[in-house]
Amino acid sequence: MTDEEILRMINALPRESRLELEEYVLVLKERSRSPLNNVTPSSDLLSEPFFGMWRGRKDMEDSQSWVRNIRETHWRNRQDAGDDN
Repeated sequence: MTDEEILRMINALPRESRLELEEYVLVLKERSRSPLNNVTPSSDLLSEPFFGMWRGRKDMEDSQSWVRNIRETHWRNRQDAGDDN
């Protein structure tokens, strides 16, 4: 699609839609300026100290069960304490 085609399509939109599109374009423009978009990894992830830190833990062999157990324990403790949140 050419720039001219895009402009024709934009100009054919109702005024409210053009204003909405303008806001969206500004959001995209701001997002593209974010420093997070320009970050490049400084090192290989595998060489990070945290990588593999839970390797070999027997309680982590079934991670879904581990998470389920932690959640149930946490929720049970909150209910026992009378916390409704």
